Amino acid sequence: MFYASLALRVLLSIVFLAAGSAKLFGVAMMVETFEAIGWGQWFRYVTAVVEIGSAALLWVQDMQVVGAGLLFATMICGALFHVFVIGPSAVPALVLAALCAVLIWLDRKRIRTILAHFGSA
Repeated sequence: MFYASLALRVLLSIVFLAAGSAKLFGVAMMVETFEAIGWGQWFRYVTAVVEIGSAALLWVQDMQVVGAGLLFATMICGALFHVFVIGPSAVPALVLAALCAVLIWLDRKRIRTILAHFGSA
């Protein structure tokens, strides 16, 4: 389980650091995609920060589940935008969401630790 979790964290970190950086630095395809969404370019920056920040959380002890959860939610939203607004395919976002879900499942014991920490605060 440890190696599966490690491999997923490496893969997801690479993917989301690349995707977040492309959004942050204004790669033309990302600018056009977020223009098609119609919410303005501020949404591209927010998405970039969430992706990069969540990828970093994948490496913070007891916060891997939080990072994977944020990335899962981001990819579900991305899939919905692809289906209902921009097209053409939501498959890449759904595959990444599934990988995040697997990581959450692998690290599910940490959820209790996180909830216990917030419950005692």
